[in-house]
Amino acid sequence: MMTFLAKRTATLVAAVLLSSFAVFLIPYVTPGDPVLKIIRSRVAGDIVDDSAVQALSESLGLHDPLPVQYLRWLGDFFSGDMGLSHISRTPVVDQVMPALGVTFSLVVVALGIAALVSLPLGIAAALRQGGKTDKLITTITQSFIAMPEYWLAPLLVLVFALKLSVLPSAGWNTASSVVLPAATLALRPISFFTSAVRSGMIEALEAEHIPAARARGLSRVQTVVRHVVPNGLVPLSTLFAVWFAGLLGGSVIVEVIFAVPGMGRLLYDAVVNSDIPLAQGGVVVVVALAVTITTLADFVHRILSPKVGGTLA
Repeated sequence: MMTFLAKRTATLVAAVLLSSFAVFLIPYVTPGDPVLKIIRSRVAGDIVDDSAVQALSESLGLHDPLPVQYLRWLGDFFSGDMGLSHISRTPVVDQVMPALGVTFSLVVVALGIAALVSLPLGIAAALRQGGKTDKLITTITQSFIAMPEYWLAPLLVLVFALKLSVLPSAGWNTASSVVLPAATLALRPISFFTSAVRSGMIEALEAEHIPAARARGLSRVQTVVRHVVPNGLVPLSTLFAVWFAGLLGGSVIVEVIFAVPGMGRLLYDAVVNSDIPLAQGGVVVVVALAVTITTLADFVHRILSPKVGGTLA
């Protein structure tokens, strides 16, 4: 277990460092003077005088080798200093953290909906493996994969906001504002979650200890609840974490369409406006969180799998 944890931690650190270095190089690989870009990200106001630019370059260490500059930038970043936005001239951290909170809320609701829908569907399909119920559930849920967000979101707006007028079409002002974007994000995870629950349940139903549990006098319902469902849900933990990590930065289309002020919308605006410090801060935060979440999920899965199997054997 310690070896596994050490390897996963090393992978996490390496992924964050590689992504942060790639992001650090953005001012150097995009058109324009990288020195002026970096100065704009560190100093409020416009720097025009050449002597002032030279002095600031020296004070900020912009003539140092790139590895030295990177380590200094990384240290500032993880101490909370992500620089200033080129557009708003405000600290990047003051924009990233609220946007991250919005996206967290949206993703939690979306995946909560997906889990609540997929659990009973996956269980029902597994208990009727090969039957009409199983085929119907599998066919319907698998069709969700072919419904991309850029197609589904306008359709939901057209029906529920414009036609029925029961939900807002955009914004993030009330509790009802989360319904349409969360439903849009939840549809495709439902397909994967249902398939994972079904597969895990079928594997658990075929385990050797199931007949022994029935022989001890447990009813079919008791056997399923006590011995099948826990084993069947183990694969879902990793899948849930993978989707959670992916949606942190992958909800761009949904957040733009529904005007949700989350990380996806923030990164989109940063790219459109060439706001390099904002893009740098947003990308590094999303990558670090995504890798951390998936690493923790792997660790938890590693702990739970032998425990569940051991308690049921």
